[in-house]
Amino acid sequence: MKPKGLRTKIFLDSCDPAETSEIISVLGFLDGQTTNPTLVAKNPYARERFLKGEKFSKEEIFDFYKKNIVEISKLIPSGSISIEVYSDENTNESEMFTQGKEMFKWISNAQIKYPITKVGLLSAERSIKDGMRVNMTLCFTEEQAAAVYSATLGAKKGDVFVSPFIGRLDDIGENGMSLIENIIKTYKDGDEHVEILSASVRTMDHFMASLLLHVDIITAPLSILKKWGEMGMPIPKNYKEYDFSSLKNIPHKEIDLNKKWTDFNIKNGLTDKGLERFASDWNALIK
Repeated sequence: MKPKGLRTKIFLDSCDPAETSEIISVLGFLDGQTTNPTLVAKNPYARERFLKGEKFSKEEIFDFYKKNIVEISKLIPSGSISIEVYSDENTNESEMFTQGKEMFKWISNAQIKYPITKVGLLSAERSIKDGMRVNMTLCFTEEQAAAVYSATLGAKKGDVFVSPFIGRLDDIGENGMSLIENIIKTYKDGDEHVEILSASVRTMDHFMASLLLHVDIITAPLSILKKWGEMGMPIPKNYKEYDFSSLKNIPHKEIDLNKKWTDFNIKNGLTDKGLERFASDWNALIK
């Protein structure tokens, strides 16, 4: 049963149905799950094959991904399951959208993950018009979040997530939680069609601070969610308990959400690096 006062949806960040089952048994509920190419590579079966040198064909790896997504969906039939397209610097909009459209058919509760790049936003814009749900990933700036809002105008709440990556900002000495706060401020005068999803959650402080900010969704690995469950699923009341003073706060910008998404600066080195890592982990599994 969900703890009283919980205003945030809780997702598991994993592509292993066994972890889905485990965390449901610990928490008693789960609102959804996020997956990506790196998490596919971390799946125990994929990892075992990789270590044995038994790589997948391209068709086999997509079939394997689909199989796990279907199993996860059966465990969380009323939740949201994020499925990420394969993308690298050579992927064009037609390829990305076609891939997303096919993945969206895998299950009835799919949310297609596109990167916040020009190609990704074009695909998202087209997907929303086609009746699909999207999760815009690898978000590191307010302008990227604003571009997601603008590109998906006309969508209803629940159809669009934006995923700021907290931990990867912490890695470079910037306070990822301040980006979450900034996006909340940026979106406050909007129509609420984009939900904020705290991603790259590395610590209990990230998790608890996100709860305090009442973000729409938090996705976290098994270890974090299990620890929260073992603590009795507390809902924190004081943000000052969580110390991010060793990190540099990201200043808030005044942003006009009425601008076209093409007018925003969406280029970011961390987004590029994230895509490179996802592509590398995926390609390492393929013959």
